Amino acid sequence: MPRAKEAVETQPKTGRSSRRFKITPLGDAALYVELGQRVDTALNSRAIKLAQLLQARRDVREAIAGYASVVVHYDPEQITAKGLTAAVQKLSGTRADSVPPGRLHRIPVVYDGPDLAETAQALEMPVEELIRLHSETTYRCFMVGFVPGWAFLGPLPERLRLPRRKVPRKQVPPGSVAIATAQTGIYPLPSPGGWHLIGRTDVRVFLPNSDPPCLLRTGDRIRFFPA
Repeated sequence: MPRAKEAVETQPKTGRSSRRFKITPLGDAALYVELGQRVDTALNSRAIKLAQLLQARRDVREAIAGYASVVVHYDPEQITAKGLTAAVQKLSGTRADSVPPGRLHRIPVVYDGPDLAETAQALEMPVEELIRLHSETTYRCFMVGFVPGWAFLGPLPERLRLPRRKVPRKQVPPGSVAIATAQTGIYPLPSPGGWHLIGRTDVRVFLPNSDPPCLLRTGDRIRFFPA
């Protein structure tokens, strides 16, 4: 069975776009399609749309959208890597404006995190301003990963952006609401973490006995509000 041996940098053949992307093989039956490298809602919409179109194909087993990429697991009995690459080239030019808005979640937060005062000081603003900026933004779930149920949410307002902590914590309590770089998120399980903890919520984002087990899904919208 022919395989893709190396990454292919290409662009859509629709004539509508000159946006380049890169396709890299992942083993014998998967491809990684990279549309860009930014935390950007437009790129994320393109990734979601491409994943939806690929998932509808009979020769694709699963298509998973990330920030600005799609991982495509395909059936090598039905299509080759070269054939799927050609399909991706064709589909990647499809407009993403037909992607419907994701579900809207309103999540209460008690803003009393152990890093709240220190984070506000580093951002050179009052705690009340930090809370206002964090809670008045509608965030997108760009992808789910790291630990079960962890959703990467953003973009964070420019004024709230800080690098991760220099020394990560060995364990962060579940329900902790945190910020780092251009993103915010909720720790679903006890785990190590290097983000700034600004609050906590009782909303469970990982439900192991549910199907699906993750409350938040790629493309969903999230609004926090002070509890």
